[in-house]
Amino acid sequence: MNDALFDISGKRALITGSSRGLGLVFARALAERGCHVVLNGRSVAALEEAAHALSGLDGAVSTSVFDVVDEAAVDEAIAGLEADAPIDILVNNAGIQIRSPLESMPVDRWREIVDVNLTGAFIVARRVAREMIARRRGKIVNTCSVLSDLGRETSGPYAATKGGLRTLTRAMAVDWARHNVQVNAIGPGYFITEMTKPLAENPEFDAWLTARTPAGRWGDPVELTGALILFCSPASDFISGQLLYVDGGITVSL
Repeated sequence: MNDALFDISGKRALITGSSRGLGLVFARALAERGCHVVLNGRSVAALEEAAHALSGLDGAVSTSVFDVVDEAAVDEAIAGLEADAPIDILVNNAGIQIRSPLESMPVDRWREIVDVNLTGAFIVARRVAREMIARRRGKIVNTCSVLSDLGRETSGPYAATKGGLRTLTRAMAVDWARHNVQVNAIGPGYFITEMTKPLAENPEFDAWLTARTPAGRWGDPVELTGALILFCSPASDFISGQLLYVDGGITVSL
């Protein structure tokens, strides 16, 4: 195998929502492979703690504090980062989940989920893509979900945003592939993180999930990093608009 196909050393990657959870796992995976990783979130303290946890890896680690739904803040932050060095890779990972039956979901809660999970990804990607287009190179990876294609009770708004992000990924690919910017998405199944810990600790849900998943278990977040490295590396130079599910077989099982 040609290892150069997966070489991302020396690249600079911005990962939104990376002070914890899957975003921090993604950051570690890229930093271990020599990327300069820029952590993003809204809490200075949380980002400093995350950066400390990644210290000593092959790639440099820095932080950028901004809210993905604040267009002015995004513009300012990206301009500042680009003035220092190019952003070669963007991982749109910021997201929230608020569980409620659709019939009782307040509209303001609905809008909050849409703003963060879908509009935020658009705002950040649009700003970063302008620089990538000018350089004629770049990688964008969006974090979708098995709920991009499936439904789950009390998760309707989240599923709607992740389905929208799946289609937005395709739209970005169509618009930007001609500029040598590849846009793809990862669709995690059920992985144990801060967001899903209450579900994992619920015996009824845990039993349902392990029975429903052909692999018969929850995923380990590190198992997502292979797909991430593929989409961030030269190995994906002719791949764009694709959603790769990493789900233990849920999306292909009746």
